[in-house]
Amino acid sequence: MPRLGYLGTGLMGEPMVMNLLKAGYEVTVWNRTASKCDAAVAAGARRAESPADLARQSDVVMACLTNAAAVEAVLFGENGVAEVTGPEMFIDFSSMDPGLTREFGARLRAANGMGWVDAPVSGGTPAATAGTLTIMAGGSAADFARAEPLMAPLAQKVTHMGDLGAGQMTKLVNQIIAGCTMAVVAEAVNFARVMGVDATRLTEALAGGFADSKPFQLLAPRMATESFENPLGTVAMMLKDLDTIAAVGGAEAELPMTDSARALMQATCDLGHAEDDISTLILTLKGQP
Repeated sequence: MPRLGYLGTGLMGEPMVMNLLKAGYEVTVWNRTASKCDAAVAAGARRAESPADLARQSDVVMACLTNAAAVEAVLFGENGVAEVTGPEMFIDFSSMDPGLTREFGARLRAANGMGWVDAPVSGGTPAATAGTLTIMAGGSAADFARAEPLMAPLAQKVTHMGDLGAGQMTKLVNQIIAGCTMAVVAEAVNFARVMGVDATRLTEALAGGFADSKPFQLLAPRMATESFENPLGTVAMMLKDLDTIAAVGGAEAELPMTDSARALMQATCDLGHAEDDISTLILTLKGQP
C-alpha cells in the first residue's frame, strides 16, 4: 500500500484521514495549526514538521485546504512539496478555480514530476465522517487510474469528469445547486416561522416530496432550532465557492439565483458568522446578529 501524506486536518480533512487510517494506510499529516493534527496522530498518523517533510515520507500527497492560496503555499512556498522528488502524485480535495488548478498542476510537474488529480468533494462533514463523500475528479486517465483506489475509503462515488480542472468545474456546478438550496431552505424555514408553522416538523411533513433534498433534511432542523454546533460547513467556505463561480462564469453565464445566494451569505458573514455553520443564514433572515 502506498504511503499517504495528508495536508490539512480541519473540518473535512480530519475525518478523511481517520477513514484512510481505518483502511490500513500509513498516513503522515501536517496542518498549519499543528494542534489540529492531534486527533489524527492519536489515531495512528505520523506528524510532519512541514509540507516538504511530509512529502519525503509519502508516495502520494493529498490535501483538503481552505483555498487556492493555501494550496499554493504548501506546494510552492518555503519547505513546500515541490522541493521534494519522490512522491508520484498530488490528489487535491480542496475547492478552487479550475484555471489555477491547471496552472498549479503544470508548475508541480515541472518542479518535481508529480502528477495531479483535482478531486473536490461534496457531502459535508457527515459524509466525510461516514466515508460516503461524492468526488468529482479531473486529471489524465493514467493519473486517475492510480488515484481512484486511494479514494475508495473516502467516497460512495468517484467520477472522472475529464482532464485536469474538470473536477473543479464540476464542483462549481455542484455548488450552484447546493448554495442556492441552502439559501432557499433558510428562506422557507423563516417563512414557516413567521407564518406560525412549526418549523421543527418541516422535514417530517415534506419528506419524499419535490421539496425534499439532503440539504433540506440536514439544514432545516438546525435552522428551526438554531442549533449551530459541530458545523456541517462554514458560511465563508460556501461564499468562497460562489464567488469563484461568479469569477469563472459570470461574464458568460447568467447567475441570478447564485447572485442572490451570494448576497445572503455575504450579509451573514458581515454579521460575524463567516466561520460559523451555514445554518446561521437563518439569523440574517430573522434580522438578528
